[in-house]
Amino acid sequence: MHALWPCRAVLTLSLLLCSITTAALAESLPPPEGEVLLRVTGDLDHPNVGAELHLDRAMLMALDQGVIETSTPWTEGVGRFEGPLLRALLEVAGVDSEHVRIRALNDYEAEVPVADFHQYGVILAMKRDGAPIAVRDLGPMFVLYPFDEHPELLNETIRHRSVWHVGSVHVP
Repeated sequence: MHALWPCRAVLTLSLLLCSITTAALAESLPPPEGEVLLRVTGDLDHPNVGAELHLDRAMLMALDQGVIETSTPWTEGVGRFEGPLLRALLEVAGVDSEHVRIRALNDYEAEVPVADFHQYGVILAMKRDGAPIAVRDLGPMFVLYPFDEHPELLNETIRHRSVWHVGSVHVP
């Protein structure tokens, strides 16, 4: 029992430091220096450009990342997808909402419950098998659920929530 104490202490300290880092990032996020890939609009506490949060690739990659190895209804075979956890994005933006509206570059929109982000570790996929996802291949970002890990997600509702070519997130 006593041998586990140092491991628990290190784990607790690591989790605390992660939460402090995320909170510090949210409080002091500067405007982006590179091309804006994502805009978060609406009811958020931590904007960085006017009343919006604008993020470039470097800023998105600095958020807590997730990795999902899965097949999808739109790609061939199993891929290793990487990108920021959507729950981390909302935390940095200072969002307290039950759902968000995710909009594609072509104006397609889907309302997505924030609970999905926590329950399934949904990511904003930016890489597949180590390479950036091109616009012609669902990129530069798309909402990705862990389909192989949770086969119950292979339904029409979740497919509609899996927005491709993401350009913005709106918080009502």
